[in-house]
Amino acid sequence: MKQLGLGFNLSTKKTRKREFLEEMEHVVPWGVLVQVVEPYYSKAKTGRPPFALETMLRIHYLQQWFGLSDPAMEEALHDVPLYREFARLEGATERLPDETTILRFRHLLEKHNLAVDMLRVVNDLLGYKGLMLRSGTAVDATLIAAPSSTKNIEGERDPEMKQSKKGNNYYFGMKAHIGVDTVSGLVHTVVTTSGNVSDINMAGALLHGDEEVAFGDAGYQGVHKRPEAAGPTWHVAMRPGKRRLLNPFIEPDFIAERAEKMKASIRAKVEHPFRVLKRQFGFTKVRYRGLFKNTGQIVTLFALANLWMARKQLLEMRG
Repeated sequence: MKQLGLGFNLSTKKTRKREFLEEMEHVVPWGVLVQVVEPYYSKAKTGRPPFALETMLRIHYLQQWFGLSDPAMEEALHDVPLYREFARLEGATERLPDETTILRFRHLLEKHNLAVDMLRVVNDLLGYKGLMLRSGTAVDATLIAAPSSTKNIEGERDPEMKQSKKGNNYYFGMKAHIGVDTVSGLVHTVVTTSGNVSDINMAGALLHGDEEVAFGDAGYQGVHKRPEAAGPTWHVAMRPGKRRLLNPFIEPDFIAERAEKMKASIRAKVEHPFRVLKRQFGFTKVRYRGLFKNTGQIVTLFALANLWMARKQLLEMRG
């Protein structure tokens, strides 16, 4: 006796998760991204054939979108028909990748640093479609927490993660520094460091070299004096204590306040990719030990965040 289904797919309601995956199906440039990975992907001539490269890439992105570990991803493929459909593993007799297969694919991407190439490919596509301009850059950084517990095999915290202070609070983890296009808010450069590295030290590394202007918050005061950040005209926010002393009834102070609001409205676009990462994709804490592995995941997430933020324009262009 053979039973192919229990009728769970009879519902006509389109869930938000299905809508999201349908949008990603159309906006992710699957063919080009497959070409990025293909030179490094296994081409076994004996034994069981490997899973299709695009299938493994789709599974990898499902992990990023929904915050799934390798074992959780394996279970989800068995439990969630929608994930199998998206990964193109729909057949009743189709074998499913286990957590080891999923792990090896992630290690392949890490070994060859392919996340950086994927971000570049995505940005080239967005630039070609006129969605990413290159005249201005806004820079900022966000703290990403790491486990501070020493209850592990090594009996110590991750040595590559460091403590930093923000306001009156202390945080342990790493930082993701990004440079975004001031018009579209799309990320063009990603750099990661331990949590104790000052934002201003990474400002030069976040410029692509073609921008005419650059914007930063008060943490970047003095950046125009640094040779590695030379080139664009910097517009950095006034320190909060100094800004509070401005008198709106005095013309020079009134003009200065308006200038600060204008800079803030442009600089606000750098916060949108952070919101997508932490709220849309649920990435609030590192998953791996060390900067290298976490950097690969973070760069991948920003590439996917760019596609998410530009999805409406991309779908309109598809007609």
